[in-house]
Amino acid sequence: MDIASIRKEYSFKSLDKNDVHDDPMVQFKDWMKEAIDSQVLEANAMTLSTLGANGYPNARIVLLKEVDHGFVFFTNYESEKGQELIRNPQAALTFFWAELERQVRVLGKVEKISPEESDEYYFSRPLGSQIGAWTSPQSEKIASREILDQKLKEMEDKFAKEEIKRPPFWGGFRLIPHKIEFWQGRPSRLHDRVLYENITPSHWEISRLAP
Repeated sequence: MDIASIRKEYSFKSLDKNDVHDDPMVQFKDWMKEAIDSQVLEANAMTLSTLGANGYPNARIVLLKEVDHGFVFFTNYESEKGQELIRNPQAALTFFWAELERQVRVLGKVEKISPEESDEYYFSRPLGSQIGAWTSPQSEKIASREILDQKLKEMEDKFAKEEIKRPPFWGGFRLIPHKIEFWQGRPSRLHDRVLYENITPSHWEISRLAP
């Protein structure tokens, strides 16, 4: 297996800082719409990178669920990533849309969204996903799949008899960016990189970075 010889020449599009929107969130929404319209697989999938208590970075794929003045995603607050975000509410996001030869990197502070916002999304999910949030002690070690299946059966029986509520340990986070980089693949590894930095609450500075 010769991994070192794998090559792909990027030549699909270009990116110039004079052509991007003044607001990076508008620019991101434009790129996200293009990714969705192009039927990119899991266009809203993103790598969420946090910092563990041991000082090591920790990364995993989560799904973006809303874009407003930040990037909203949902999880179990008692999970590994939930606890890392509560201890250190700073994180990074990375989107990669291979079909469009694009990447977006985001750095910012994280806050919990309101209970009302979490409720709204929770009850928009399929019933199975709602019950699943009650079922899994996310990130904890379990002895077998059978334990999970048994807990699922218990939760299904429970909520067949009573109205389901959002678990108090489950909800959303919003990452509010202070730095966003848009990357467009180009030939000969001379990629286009445009960086937004939040200088003041109402002003973003836009720069071009060397590849």
